[in-house]
Amino acid sequence: MPSRAAARIGDLPVPTPTHPLSVLALLLAAALAFGGSAAHAERADRNKPMNVEADALRYDDLKQTSVFTGRVVITKGTIVIRGARVDVRQDAEGYQHGLVTAEPGKLAFYRQKREGVDEFIEGEAQTIEYDGKADRVKFIKRAELRRYRGATLSDEMVGSVIAYDNGNDTFSVDGGPASAAAGGRVRAVLAPRAGASAPASAPPARLRPSTTLDGVKK
Repeated sequence: MPSRAAARIGDLPVPTPTHPLSVLALLLAAALAFGGSAAHAERADRNKPMNVEADALRYDDLKQTSVFTGRVVITKGTIVIRGARVDVRQDAEGYQHGLVTAEPGKLAFYRQKREGVDEFIEGEAQTIEYDGKADRVKFIKRAELRRYRGATLSDEMVGSVIAYDNGNDTFSVDGGPASAAAGGRVRAVLAPRAGASAPASAPPARLRPSTTLDGVKK
């Protein structure tokens, strides 16, 4: 079995700015959130080094493309990405774009901590796309998105395509034949938010001594 290749962003050749599409390595620093919370993805992740392990790496300086294949594992701060293949590129403005593809019959994986809270976002799909310029991440085909509070599963969504916009802190879930939910529909389980208001309950009844015995006044 061939040895696995390992790389960090700084280890790859730095393309010249004259190329419209220049490649470093994938920067999946997307933020996923549910329920209108103010928390975003861990901001420190964008400043952390990116480490990539794979069975093979193909870098094309002319086309400015970098392709990792074979049990690809990417870590960057709290971010963890796994897939069979990862294609990466960087545009002329310096924004990174990536495409993660799963092995046949399996799902690609994405996980990241949310800023300032003990929460993690996990997503899986046959294909995961990241647009660094728009700051969006998309899970395509058999898409699943989950939020954990600590080690407890809180929210869960299933659909054909799940798109999250970190800039606006919004997401959309579309059904279709590629949804894992019955009938190709969207399925969502949302836990109550902390501090959610509850209906006011009546005060407990206070007991007092009876002044009658078998209906006869004492």
